[in-house]
Amino acid sequence: MVMAVDLELRLLTYVVAVAEEGTVSGAARRLNLTQPTLSRQLRDLERRLDTELFARTGRGLRPTPAGRALADRARAVLAEADAALQDVRQAARGRTGRLTVAFAGSGINGPLGAALGKVRTHLPDVDLRLIESFNDEEMSQGVLDGTYDIAVQRLPLPDHRLRVRPWWREPLTLFLPEDHRLARGRRPLPPVPARTLGEVPLVLWPREVSPRSYDEIVALARRSGVSPLIAAEGRSVPTVLALVAAGFGAAVLADSLRVLRRVGVTPRPIADTVTTLHLVWHAERETAVLDRFLALLGHPADPDRPPPASSAVPDGIAGFGPA
Repeated sequence: MVMAVDLELRLLTYVVAVAEEGTVSGAARRLNLTQPTLSRQLRDLERRLDTELFARTGRGLRPTPAGRALADRARAVLAEADAALQDVRQAARGRTGRLTVAFAGSGINGPLGAALGKVRTHLPDVDLRLIESFNDEEMSQGVLDGTYDIAVQRLPLPDHRLRVRPWWREPLTLFLPEDHRLARGRRPLPPVPARTLGEVPLVLWPREVSPRSYDEIVALARRSGVSPLIAAEGRSVPTVLALVAAGFGAAVLADSLRVLRRVGVTPRPIADTVTTLHLVWHAERETAVLDRFLALLGHPADPDRPPPASSAVPDGIAGFGPA
């Protein structure tokens, strides 16, 4: 019959200290205990284990084979316990854990790319998972059902369970075929009015892919008194810009996507418009790592060409486009 013996971490610490110091007095000083107290604890442990752990050698003590085996294993246990405590502290401070971030293409091509680099530097032990999405509704739904911890998107769903922080504002831009008459002129090209959307066919993503952003573009044109002509559709920004370069029409996208520098495409901002990139997370799923992520993202500086005041923005364009 094997007798089970509960060993507290405290007792393992005592065994290691005596084995390393070679005397009870030295171990007691190291542990900030009195010598009689430590001696009593060791005698009690030896009784519980029914074996001698230390043998006298002159004025000192040396571990018996059983004592050496216990001390060796105790060091490993204590190291693992210390690592566990460190893990708990790091997680409580938001320095470890997993964070799944959904984002739109315009976000990663805008301020989000640099911000994620900062997160990677300051939180190297966080398992950062990045998911690109073309659909604003799916991103918000993913936050609601727990698929994503946070979404960086333009058109979050109106839901009381979502926390929404406006993070970045920039103009909307009309991306034109480079040989189009609206793409000609002295650089930098000045903004065009929104009614220009009635003067050039548009390249959009299919409405079923991202209905809210599709409707935003159509609404922008109609508020300006024009009916847009949809000439072609693409399911990603590269495809949309490729169709623009091929001359199918122009695309309305966030200004930050000009960094893609697609050959054959000329960007021109649309006057009196603004698109807002939001940070979106679940109000009831705030964690330490999410709090630290939000703190690191902060509020980036406005772009070089800041958008107009919100009072000048057409109704309904507080956020814009999936990518």
